[in-house]
Amino acid sequence: MSRLILSFLLLFACSVAFSQEKRSGKSPKHNIAVAEKGLIKISVMYPYAEGKTFNMEYYETKHMPMVAGFLRSNLVKYTIEKGLSSGVPNQPLPFMAIGTFYVKSLSEYQAAIAPNRDAIRADFANYTNAAPIILVSEVIK
Repeated sequence: MSRLILSFLLLFACSVAFSQEKRSGKSPKHNIAVAEKGLIKISVMYPYAEGKTFNMEYYETKHMPMVAGFLRSNLVKYTIEKGLSSGVPNQPLPFMAIGTFYVKSLSEYQAAIAPNRDAIRADFANYTNAAPIILVSEVIK
């Protein structure tokens, strides 16, 4: 008898959970995108050009963790992308790499970077001879 009750309770709990997901129209995957809305995104893009180099291993293991350490609790996450090809066939690669920081506050980001700007720039020579292009934007969706 108790096994029957347990089975019923488990079935009931599952049906409640699935019906709430259907009613809201959102799966847990959709909630992730909503959580990023309003974040500030700092994209540091390293353009490809003849003679330009990029040491991905150093960037991944040393430079990005160093900068992330300056951002502390304001940092939500960071990503590193390695350029593979252009979106247009037979065109040169636009960027060798892109590093992206997602932060909660632009003013906190600027306050954290300002006193460390010289150290960050000095470290460029350890992984690239390209000047980065930086775009600061707000995540809309």
